[in-house]
Parts: sequence; C-alpha cells; structure tokens
Amino acid sequence: MSREKLPNRRPNETQEFERDGIRVILTTGYRPDGEVGEIFLNADRSNSMLDVLMSDAAIIASLALQYGVSLRQISHSIKRDKFGIASSPIGAALDRISKPEAL
Repeated sequence: MSREKLPNRRPNETQEFERDGIRVILTTGYRPDGEVGEIFLNADRSNSMLDVLMSDAAIIASLALQYGVSLRQISHSIKRDKFGIASSPIGAALDRISKPEAL
C-alpha cells in the first residue's frame, strides 16, 4: 500500500470546540475529491504535554488516512466511554468531522 500525498495547496476548515474544559483547535485538510485527508489538533496551552499528544495523535490519524484507512475505521477504533462518547480530544475531533450534523 502506498501513501496518497496531498497537494501543497488544498481546501481546509478550522473550528474550535471545548473538551473537558480545554479549548481545542481542529483544522481539517481535504483531498481533491473532498474527502478528509489530514487533521491538525492544538490545545489552548501551546507546547503543553496535552498539546503535543493531541498534535502527534492527529499526525498519526492523518498518515492512516493517507495510507487508505477510512475516517470511519479510525473513529470506530478509538477508546469510548460506556455511552459511546469518545474519551479523548482526538476522538472528539474525529467524531466532529465524521458526523458534520453533530456540529
């Protein structure tokens, strides 16, 4: 399997949301066909451990997307609580972009 590299210039969308009292900035980059090709996450406390972990998780998710793993597969695989709610900021971000009506 090979990686689908994205064009240098591509459509993107940035949104903010709050998760467990932390403001999260989510940027979604799109492939030419309109599908999600990458995500970026940052916490409101720049360079904090949480910010670094969220950023790294977004990079891993982006690479998975570019290697052909679907957004639905990634979102389904993350840890969730007993109500099915994503347990982490990366999970919350994936749910937001995989279910736009939830915005």
